[in-house]
Amino acid sequence: MELFITIIVCLLAGCGAGLGTGFAGMSAAVVITPMLVTFLGMPAYSAIGIALASDVLASGVSAYTYYKNKNIDIKNGIVMMIAVLTFTLVGSFVASFVPNSAMGGTSVFMTTLMGIKFIVKPVNTTKEAMNSVSPKKRLAQSVVFGMFIGFICGFVGAGGGMMMLMILTMVLGYELKTAVGTSVFIMTFTALTGAVSHFVIDSKAPDLLVLVLCILFTLLFARIGAVIANKASPEALNRATGIILVALGISVIGIGLLT
Repeated sequence: MELFITIIVCLLAGCGAGLGTGFAGMSAAVVITPMLVTFLGMPAYSAIGIALASDVLASGVSAYTYYKNKNIDIKNGIVMMIAVLTFTLVGSFVASFVPNSAMGGTSVFMTTLMGIKFIVKPVNTTKEAMNSVSPKKRLAQSVVFGMFIGFICGFVGAGGGMMMLMILTMVLGYELKTAVGTSVFIMTFTALTGAVSHFVIDSKAPDLLVLVLCILFTLLFARIGAVIANKASPEALNRATGIILVALGISVIGIGLLT
């Protein structure tokens, strides 16, 4: 019975995390962390490490799908990625001194708000308008916001994807598909850095069964989400992304209320 519950929890967590990653570049930890903590009684720090590990392949396969469809800005993405990676290490180290109660669901509110935003006020920026932004301005903003995003991602294992999507669409003026593609490209390396640092700092070895199941299920649904997203029209993608984010946000909040 215990094994069955573990599989179901990992399946549901991987489904929500994978679709969120494939459609919106969301960090898998937004869904996986609270579910592992709530239903499997796992320490938050260990759960975040597993969630970040699940994010690596999920974001990687999503990034590849967006790359094939020419929806990634690799050049400017690398600049932000360097800043994000550096401060992910800092945030992960600081997080090791924080009690479990202060971690696990930090980015849920942001996820829900972003979902509502995509439904109410879709991102209608075109690639032409995106390319008209000053390269110097974008470079400076990428560094500054990358530092902030990296620290938050390393600290709570979540929020990086949502903040990145918000910055790319609302501040840097990216169109939605390119924003998501660039976000998952960066999150692939951010998640890898965060996962390794969490496992190194954590004194306990991760639960291998939960780790493998979460990685496989998240990878599967991320691939499905990315394929659908790249074929969808901007209007449909905005709506679908918003609905998925709101649904995930409400679900995670509901999980918290049930405990």
